[in-house]
Amino acid sequence: MTPKYSSPAVRQLAAVVERVAPRDQARWEGRLRVPGAGGVPVRVSEQRSRQLWALVGMFDRAVGQPEVAGGRVLRSVGRLFAPEVLDAVFDLAVAGELRHRAEDRGRVLPVASQRVFLDCVALLAPVAAPGVGLVLPVLPQPELKPTLERGPLEALYRGMVDLAGHGPLSRDGVGLSYEQRARLLAMVAIVLDAAPRSGELAALGVADLAAGEVAVGVRRRQQKGPAPWREEIAALAEVHPESVRAVLGGRLEARSEATRQRVLAAVEELGPPPEVEWYPLREGSRVAVRRWLEVREQVVESLPLTGSRRGLWVTLQASKTGPPGVTLSPDGVRRSYAKGITALNWVMAGSRGWEPLPVRMEQVRRSVSVVPLEGPPVQ
Repeated sequence: MTPKYSSPAVRQLAAVVERVAPRDQARWEGRLRVPGAGGVPVRVSEQRSRQLWALVGMFDRAVGQPEVAGGRVLRSVGRLFAPEVLDAVFDLAVAGELRHRAEDRGRVLPVASQRVFLDCVALLAPVAAPGVGLVLPVLPQPELKPTLERGPLEALYRGMVDLAGHGPLSRDGVGLSYEQRARLLAMVAIVLDAAPRSGELAALGVADLAAGEVAVGVRRRQQKGPAPWREEIAALAEVHPESVRAVLGGRLEARSEATRQRVLAAVEELGPPPEVEWYPLREGSRVAVRRWLEVREQVVESLPLTGSRRGLWVTLQASKTGPPGVTLSPDGVRRSYAKGITALNWVMAGSRGWEPLPVRMEQVRRSVSVVPLEGPPVQ
């Protein structure tokens, strides 16, 4: 059922989103293109579609509240993007007052979700109200969690290799089955040797492993390209690296046209980063990955699954996504990693040389320095 919006402005916004991200799947392939990275027209993804509709719902819950234009009826969609209205809506969203579920209201919106809110506004405003000068609130730069020193990283690697051949680990009712540990240690091995982001780790397929598991190929998106590549662009264009990230990500509202042109000229001169970067895997990592491949094959082949079987990381038990053997989503990879590390820290607590590991993959990823191979390994 299509929701009914009380405000004319929100109804107009919903009509725009219906063109950009139709609810009717029969119209999905014909959806309107919107400015993407570098201003290139693109069609939104399913994930972005859900975010856009969530934004419409937040505007609907905000309009009419006294903080937004004094509670007056807003009749034009352009008014939603006026600075005084947008700032008031954003403040309510950050405070958690616009959450869909009433029981969740008052819970502060995480910075990552705040960024999604602003990204969606920046995407919709030029389409819904092209004549309105958009000024977005500025988010503080998130404070990065501390990284690990080289010594603990080496201890982590040695411990991982030692654990790879052991049986199930358990303590006080908390445990890791052999299958869970095989998957976790393979993930840790690839993070230590290739430093992929969680989304890049989740996107790995079996085909992204070189013969003999001597290397792994990590796919990069241009706007999510490696930091050295962004820094090269920033140096050539004489702008801040954050400006490069904003331009390549399509967030142009706070950047001048001159900055955009300098960044795009630098991108053209340097050329795109390689679609796939190959990273060598150490011998211990190869052992961990091979053990996981053996477990994965048993899980995947034990059930008559239909569809793609290319994903490297799969579920080990039935879940809402389906039976065991279903490819893990990026969220699933992050949850599996955090759950596994939490259990591993408890089980290994007190063991000689063991230090608790961060449950956030990002902390480990940023702690390692990796260099890709000059080209694909010889197969």
